[in-house]
Amino acid sequence: MDNFQKLVDIMTLLRSKDGCPWDKVQTNESIKPYLIEETYEVIEAIDEKDPVKMKEELGDLLLQVVFHAQIAKDRGEFDINDVIDKISDKMVSRHPHVFGDAKFETPEEVTKQWQDRKREEGKLKDSALEGVPKELPSLLRAHRLQSRAAKVGFDWAKVEDVFGKLDEELTEFKEAFEKKDKKEIEDELGDIFFVLVNISRFVGVNAEEALRKTISKFISRFRYIEMTAADEGRQLSDMSLEEMDALWDEAKKGEKQTGIA
Repeated sequence: MDNFQKLVDIMTLLRSKDGCPWDKVQTNESIKPYLIEETYEVIEAIDEKDPVKMKEELGDLLLQVVFHAQIAKDRGEFDINDVIDKISDKMVSRHPHVFGDAKFETPEEVTKQWQDRKREEGKLKDSALEGVPKELPSLLRAHRLQSRAAKVGFDWAKVEDVFGKLDEELTEFKEAFEKKDKKEIEDELGDIFFVLVNISRFVGVNAEEALRKTISKFISRFRYIEMTAADEGRQLSDMSLEEMDALWDEAKKGEKQTGIA
């Protein structure tokens, strides 16, 4: 706790009259982008299995929590101790099988009672879809919403049914494309993405994670093309698509040999 208090004291000083000109004028709204950015940097460190980077990025994320709490304290709303007390009470309340006499043997039983506790706390009200943040990345938000609907029985019976829906949506997209109707094209493309998330949920894959990993592979393979071209003293603009495709395949083959792909 001494280390944690040291961080809190540093932030208090930075926000004080004699503190940092930048820090002391910030608001919860102005530093909101950094909270999101630092969260994704933690995720990146986890994906890279880099404990040194993860340690640093978790510190940056913790700083954002302390920063937001200090801003609230300056406004007389709450402080970091209130934040800690709130989450501590919540953890005890939602784990009666650890801190009380309840008995739960499986993760599914724990999840069910967690939802029951949230309902008792008034966190789940008019709709099963409440509580899924609008700010989540679209693929992740779609996954969460579909999972919520599935818990109350609004779901496909089997993944093969979802494949049929995907075929239907692809047909509708092609029809919209042929009509050159931009709004309809957008609508149908969105439906395709939504169905793909449903498929990912059925097969136990997080669509957001899957796409992020594919993006990382794309960057790695494209960088291989760029570096190979540079080694040959060439510009990508001077290369044919066939040449770049060949280098792409080389990069892909290299990933398989190292067990990355």
